[in-house]
Amino acid sequence: MEIASLFQKKKVVFSLEIFPPKKTSSIDTIYKTLDDLKELQPDFISVTYGAGGNAADNSTCDIASTILNTYGIVPLAHLTCVNNTKEEIGLILDRLKENGVKNILALRGDINPDIPAKKEFSYASELVQYIKNRGEFYISGACYPEGHVEAENIEKDIENLKIKVDAGVGHLISQLFFDNDLFYNFLEKVRKAGVKVPIQAGIMPVINKAQIERMVTLCGASLPSKFTKMMQRFEHSPEAIREAGIAYAVDQIVDLISQGVDGIHLYTMNNPYVARRISESIKGIINA
Repeated sequence: MEIASLFQKKKVVFSLEIFPPKKTSSIDTIYKTLDDLKELQPDFISVTYGAGGNAADNSTCDIASTILNTYGIVPLAHLTCVNNTKEEIGLILDRLKENGVKNILALRGDINPDIPAKKEFSYASELVQYIKNRGEFYISGACYPEGHVEAENIEKDIENLKIKVDAGVGHLISQLFFDNDLFYNFLEKVRKAGVKVPIQAGIMPVINKAQIERMVTLCGASLPSKFTKMMQRFEHSPEAIREAGIAYAVDQIVDLISQGVDGIHLYTMNNPYVARRISESIKGIINA
């Protein structure tokens, strides 16, 4: 099933994101996570690019294949290009096709100063075009409500987003954010720019202080006063900050759904308990 068809059938598409275990962990840990997540009946589950970050790492494909063929859920396989050649990308696409995985989230990938880029792909739009030319996959892309951390400004970032969509992206998933007004402002700007594809809001429940510090450093998400005060109030109680983080995420999602968002993409951080709590809290309103 192409993910595009989900937005034609449902008022609000609800999806989850997981990541492959680290090389030091058994691959079986992710299947235990999937055993728990399948009960939430998400519309699809995305799998981030393999922990190795290279074409030799087949974990993303293997997990996506299991999501499809064992759990009967639509998978979305992440694919990054900055550290891969066209030949390597082609081999990955062949493997995904062989396993029946048709949906790909095309990303440039983070630039690692310690690993020289292959330079055959410089932008996600180039990867999109490469995949599109094969004619065998449905392509999703990422967007950034506050602009990509490397972008000159939000306007330039939206120009680049339009190029990516025009190259063949049929659906977008946003980077995490903690202020819904920023997302609404972003939506207004991208729609005016001519980006008409469905856009899912990416929500990450924050359950500890270290997690938020890392995420803000990586993606540059701003923290509204309400969120900051919550973290300060409960940071010394792991249980309290977990419960507050879940409540904050639920509050965000309820507001987004009430404003007619196309979908919710929940960054689970491989934590079934948190994903279940949030899913159960919004179950009654997700398609009301």
